[in-house]
Amino acid sequence: MYVSARSDYALRAMLAVAAASTGGDGGPTGSGSPTAPVAAGGSAASAGFRSGPSSGPAGGPGASGGAGGELVKAAALAESQGIPLSFLQGILLDLRRAGLLHSHRGTEGGYALTRPAGEISVGDVLRAVGGSLTTVRGLPAENAGYHGVATGLRDVWLAVHGAIAVVVDRTTLADLLVRRERSAIG
Repeated sequence: MYVSARSDYALRAMLAVAAASTGGDGGPTGSGSPTAPVAAGGSAASAGFRSGPSSGPAGGPGASGGAGGELVKAAALAESQGIPLSFLQGILLDLRRAGLLHSHRGTEGGYALTRPAGEISVGDVLRAVGGSLTTVRGLPAENAGYHGVATGLRDVWLAVHGAIAVVVDRTTLADLLVRRERSAIG
């Protein structure tokens, strides 16, 4: 399995949004600080965060049943995670199209999870931005075909794919946030 910069950035962005929606560290700082970065004289809303229920349409962040209505701006995500904003915007679009993020436009807008962090797996995020978890010569492992002495290779690639899928599909964003909190305490 190759984890591209795009996949790594997508996971980091999703974790930052999840932390903001669960109140994990108050925002996508990635530094473990208890509050979101707010410029002098600024407010949480101006830093890209909004607390409280969303007043958006049905199906929006407030209707996600656990996403908490917290909205995080793309610029705040890019800055806190060290991701080029133009690159991040394409990733956020893929995550939105995959149904993992909801976006809300406007000055108070931003991104929120569509489901609780415990219902979004690492595998969901990886597939949303990268397609198949494992590839052989640029194709999904299931499409690998061999003949002759190499026939058994397809079974190896499928077993690798299955093992990776077990790990990433059983690990949720909430699991990773809990691990982060435990490591910060201990």
